[in-house]
Amino acid sequence: MGAASCWYSFVVAMAIVLSCWPQKSHSDSNGGSSYKYTNYHTYDNYGVGTRRSPATPATNHRMREKKLLDIILGNGTYDRKIRPSTVDDKGSQEMNYTKVIINIMIRSINKIDDYHMEYSVQMTFREQWKDDRLKYTNEGGKIKYLTLTETDKIWMPDLFFKNEKIGHFHDIILPNTYIRIFPEGEVLYSIRISLTLSCPMNLKLYPLDTQVCELLMASYGWTTEDLVFKWEDKDPIQVNKNLHLPRFTLKEVVPKYCNSKTNTGEYSCLKVNLFFKREFSYYLIQYYIPCCMLVIVSWVSFWLDQYAVPARVALGVTTLLTMSTQNAGINQSLPPVSYTKAIDIWTGVCLTFVFGALLEFALVNYACRSDLQREKMNKQQQLHRRRWDPELLQGTRAEGGVCGPLPSAPPPPPLDDLLHHPSSSSSPSHHHSRHLHHHHYYSGRRGSPEDEYHSFVRERMENGVPTFAMRPLVGSFREGGAAPGACEVHLARSPGRSSTGNCIKLWLSKFPTRSKRIDVIARITFPLVFALFNMAYWSAYLPEEKKQV
Repeated sequence: MGAASCWYSFVVAMAIVLSCWPQKSHSDSNGGSSYKYTNYHTYDNYGVGTRRSPATPATNHRMREKKLLDIILGNGTYDRKIRPSTVDDKGSQEMNYTKVIINIMIRSINKIDDYHMEYSVQMTFREQWKDDRLKYTNEGGKIKYLTLTETDKIWMPDLFFKNEKIGHFHDIILPNTYIRIFPEGEVLYSIRISLTLSCPMNLKLYPLDTQVCELLMASYGWTTEDLVFKWEDKDPIQVNKNLHLPRFTLKEVVPKYCNSKTNTGEYSCLKVNLFFKREFSYYLIQYYIPCCMLVIVSWVSFWLDQYAVPARVALGVTTLLTMSTQNAGINQSLPPVSYTKAIDIWTGVCLTFVFGALLEFALVNYACRSDLQREKMNKQQQLHRRRWDPELLQGTRAEGGVCGPLPSAPPPPPLDDLLHHPSSSSSPSHHHSRHLHHHHYYSGRRGSPEDEYHSFVRERMENGVPTFAMRPLVGSFREGGAAPGACEVHLARSPGRSSTGNCIKLWLSKFPTRSKRIDVIARITFPLVFALFNMAYWSAYLPEEKKQV
């Protein structure tokens, strides 16, 4: 019994070996023999092998797809020049136009150029329509769709981008495009493209603005009677979640319709509005804060000594040139427009403040020289009056604490000798002798008090008649009285007059020269006016920025 079981096991083993042994086939071209293996085992997902029948070979679905494409497109049965017809949603009536569904995915936005007013975008563009001539059986659901990589085999919509400047396809490693044909005749066309599109901008609120850039798509040759573009009902535009822009924020994407009418008919058009809000923090750090710092640095000139001419001139010119360079750098990145931008008002006012600080020093320098000249003239006038007015001289001596009689001075020449009246009856010889007497009297005494008195009298004469100022009502007492200068007159202030002006005058009186007063006034006026400008500027433009969002 044991021998019989061993013999049975040996037979089964031999049968298995013979079934797996390669079968000899016909000789090859070299005269040798070749063997082919016939393996009827298949393996499931778990690696368990099962034997299949040799009568049911493995089906290659890719070959089946190729045969279907050859059947659909080959043998002259399909003409790509003919526009497909469309059946309405109910499937009962054929429509005259072909409906194309549009779907877009924005992958990235590379740049937004303010100077050229354009932006670059990379996207996946999809079109979907129905062509009944491309229907086929799906082999019991085994073939979901047919993939076609050659776009020139079937009819395609003639869509173009209206505001395109530059565009190109992506061919690395292979062309990034495909066409899928579904069993019911629906066609899906997808392609990855990069476009540079024009974006007209309104820069009146720059850099507090929000720009709206458009993406326009329209049919080039087919009118609305033949071709109509529609947005996909659900989520027609997708945006990459990792999309980041350096100076902008993409706030919103709005799909719209924009059919256009021309002389040749009405054409279907789609539009995408992209809302870009400019990031103000970048411009605050690069533009606004440096301008404020330059304006404040220009105010340092008000605190320098008025006689420090090189320091004040160097500071004023340096800040003016730096502000001009800053303004030129800002305008270099912007297009030359005919209207005034918000940044133009800011830089213009800052430049005016810096230039005003430089002009203020010019005014201070002029006032300083004027003060010196006036002080010199006052000293000369006081010297004149003290020499020939005994009351002023006596008052000056009394105020200075000097007592005693005035020192004797050479008497001035008689007034009658200096004045010549036309009605006098003196002879010419008498005039000549008098002239000689005067000549000998003043000879050798140039610059003496008599000469100064002589010139003083001549300056006071009008039409040959001396005109002297009246004596003051309150004069100095020469004998037996209070000392000169002891009598003072105080005027009482009227009770109805405001004290604000007097306080300002009293405060300014602490600074004896006009040049110093100008510096002090500038220290208060310039910061105050600049603060008022900031309040007006930001209260005017910040609400406008919020209205755009």
